[in-house]
Amino acid sequence: MPDYDVIIIGGGAAGLMCALTAGGRGRRVLVLERSNKLGKKILMSGGGRCNFTNLYVEPDNFLCRNPHFVKSALSRYTQWDFISLVEKHGIAYHERKHGELFCDESSKQILALLVAECQQAGVSLLTHAAVESVTAEQNPADGKRFKLTTAEREYRVESVVVASGGLSIPTLGGSGFGYELARQFGLEVLPTRAGLVPFTFSGEMKDLTSDLSGIAVEVCAATESRSFTENMLFTHRGLSGPSMLQLSNYWHEGEPIFIDLLTGTDLQAELRRMKRDQPRSLLRTLLVHSLPKSLVLALQARIWPDWAERPLADYPDLELDRIADQLSRWRLKPSGTEGYRTAEVTLGGVSTDELSSKTMESHQHPGLYFIGEVMDVTGHLGGFNFQWAWASGAAAGSYA
Repeated sequence: MPDYDVIIIGGGAAGLMCALTAGGRGRRVLVLERSNKLGKKILMSGGGRCNFTNLYVEPDNFLCRNPHFVKSALSRYTQWDFISLVEKHGIAYHERKHGELFCDESSKQILALLVAECQQAGVSLLTHAAVESVTAEQNPADGKRFKLTTAEREYRVESVVVASGGLSIPTLGGSGFGYELARQFGLEVLPTRAGLVPFTFSGEMKDLTSDLSGIAVEVCAATESRSFTENMLFTHRGLSGPSMLQLSNYWHEGEPIFIDLLTGTDLQAELRRMKRDQPRSLLRTLLVHSLPKSLVLALQARIWPDWAERPLADYPDLELDRIADQLSRWRLKPSGTEGYRTAEVTLGGVSTDELSSKTMESHQHPGLYFIGEVMDVTGHLGGFNFQWAWASGAAAGSYA
């Protein structure tokens, strides 16, 4: 029976990158994946095309209690390193907006790349392999610092890398195993919540979003601390689309969000210009040039119902200013989010204060590493979470 130096718990993006890196150094590596296949989140990502990185990776694209933590790993394994790997395997890709890179064909190509690199590095890959326990060995003479148990057998290894992901999308294998393991070893775990997730609403606003379900419009969406200009999508349950997913990382329960429906426009000045140039027109007639008609009608019923059938010439300037303010700073209060069921990531997790930014190794427990989503590092939408998986996996794989 083979003997291993390193066991990686989790066969997702970070775990496979760590495995191929460690295997490439001559380490004997085993990846244990508890589900029936490797890389499930890779396969479903980007609508099956895998948004595998971004051309414009900066530390500011990541949320972490210690914003400096990500800098070391991101600078040592960059987007250009992963792009080189993609090109080495002959995978065709294209850029979408904001530097997002996607496969031309299929996410399966990224998973196949990682598996091929692992196999070339002599890595053993095992599915249906749930880890039941990990314990530290006391003063082992042979350097085997950890004992790890599955239903099938027991392993003793020098290094354990936890790449078990977070709580997002439990149907794809998300679980709290990594957090439980960190706590078992005395590491701080920061509170977790769903990230990159649609907002839900109740009452009249839910009726509105349901009526407008399927309509998308580019907006500038903001909390008090952060804003994003991207598409917003009305759904049967609330608001989704890139702008809402991005904003969810910065929103806390009970807070309002603010939406500029005509981003880039000084709406007060524009409405006054419309009144001057087209005084006999109805306001909705002019707004449908910029917004979907059904959205304009819904807004009219809520914001200017008493003026709906009156020409712009009749509107006092102060009333136009009020409408402009409502449209450019539409204040909404979500009742919540769709939660981990549809969240793309988990915010919070194993505190980076517990880990080396160079190696991802626990300060308290040499040989114990945490990488990827299980850590308190969360990227923006657009390939940044994959880049953190590649960077943190390569960092740990260089030392584990």
